[in-house]
Amino acid sequence: MRQFSLAISVAAVSVLGVGRLAAQTPDGKSIYSEECRTCHGVAGKPTQRAVSQYKGMPTFDAAFFSKRSQDSIVAVLNHGAGKDMKSFKSKLSSEEIAAVARYVKETFGSQAASSH
Repeated sequence: MRQFSLAISVAAVSVLGVGRLAAQTPDGKSIYSEECRTCHGVAGKPTQRAVSQYKGMPTFDAAFFSKRSQDSIVAVLNHGAGKDMKSFKSKLSSEEIAAVARYVKETFGSQAASSH
């Protein structure tokens, strides 16, 4: 009976630990939706308002990703881009910034690659 209780306890800790770890991993898609979508659009295509306000706003397409690595996207999120895009390092953790960069590169980079 004691071994059974120990096994249940170990299993519960393992399951709870995995759940807690997963809950701590930032969700790049959610963060993008909250922080980036207003200007960069749902599918990586800038909104009309953003294009009229920020003339050099890029579309996340094949040309964009051919010149940028995930690390360069992290750098832009950390430092901003010129006068038009602010830095997010005071608003997002480094893990959240990495999650957004990964989401953008994997989601919109894959779409750009698959559209050719």
